[in-house]
Amino acid sequence: MNRPDPVEPFHAIALSRLSRRLEAEGRSIIHMEFGQPSTGAPAAAIARAAEVLASDPGSYWESEPLKSRIAQLYATRHGVSVAPERIILTCGASPALVLALTSAFRPGDSIAMARPGYVAYRNNVRALGMEPVEIACGPDSRYQITAAHIAAIEPAPAGIIIASPANPTGTIIPADEMAAIARVCRERGIRIISDEIYHGLSFIGPVASALEHAPDAIIVNSFSKYFSMVGWRLGWLVAPEDLLDAARARMGNLFLTAPTLSQHAGLAAMDCTAELEGHIARYAANRQLMLDALPAMGLTRIAPPDGAFYIWADVAHLTSDAMALAEQLLRDTGVATAPGFDFDPVEGHHFLRFSFAVDTPLVQEAIARMTPWFRALTEARPAA
Repeated sequence: MNRPDPVEPFHAIALSRLSRRLEAEGRSIIHMEFGQPSTGAPAAAIARAAEVLASDPGSYWESEPLKSRIAQLYATRHGVSVAPERIILTCGASPALVLALTSAFRPGDSIAMARPGYVAYRNNVRALGMEPVEIACGPDSRYQITAAHIAAIEPAPAGIIIASPANPTGTIIPADEMAAIARVCRERGIRIISDEIYHGLSFIGPVASALEHAPDAIIVNSFSKYFSMVGWRLGWLVAPEDLLDAARARMGNLFLTAPTLSQHAGLAAMDCTAELEGHIARYAANRQLMLDALPAMGLTRIAPPDGAFYIWADVAHLTSDAMALAEQLLRDTGVATAPGFDFDPVEGHHFLRFSFAVDTPLVQEAIARMTPWFRALTEARPAA
């Protein structure tokens, strides 16, 4: 008997395919649909990779120096002591999330998460036979899940996924709220998975790690965002002691090891602070350009973009079908965006997500194209 697939498609990918077709036809397309840096890996990481390619055939390998360097990052950035043995190198953050879910939970367990939130949280939980419990988070909580939200969930879920900075909103959980979340989860026996893939990308100061307040939290992170190494497929999981053996067993059986070449390059990337902080300065400039331009487009209801590189914009005054709006925007202006439905299957029909991770001149060009388009749409709306 055929059963419906619990994993929904990522609708932004369909728009991206359309954008590539338009590009192949000669159209100028500005890609603001995906959250990926337009920069490549740091120069020293690329140089190190070239050296390794010439001298190392590669093997199933986990870099102890890289794990030690990641552990050092937690000590310097968060004041948290993490034994290198608790760090499992993965093929990006996506496999790390699978390791976290399958190590800590079983089919049938309920996992809470904020709505809006990253589409893969909901879909991975469902694909693994667990039950997503999506908590509606709006402007009153800055689109973030709070300790009060978690305290009100009945019955208490087995786990919760938090993200700070978050995708698609860019909002950050303040340190005091993170402490409150950890306290409620501890009291209710809820295991925390903290997606910290956007750590390092903050425009409002330091970002708390869940480990600062919940030592038994499971941490997912990656080299894709801050380190600008999307295609290298390198991430990591910080596993608590009680789940370490289970997580290692799943890593070995499901994924073997992270790519050898990427591990060498990732270690070099961790010492490229000046180059990487230059990327943050560019994102900050892009963010300000967008914030300055959005009111002229009639887009005034947005999530506070504290970090990451996203604008989450309410377009309810223009449409109840963000997918159609995003497609028309793409066809008319060549600017590709992400429809909100991916991130919020209930309210997302009237939201768009803009990624400002592209080069600054492209952000300026996108603004120049979108401003008259949105103005015209807004002016025509009352007469429609």
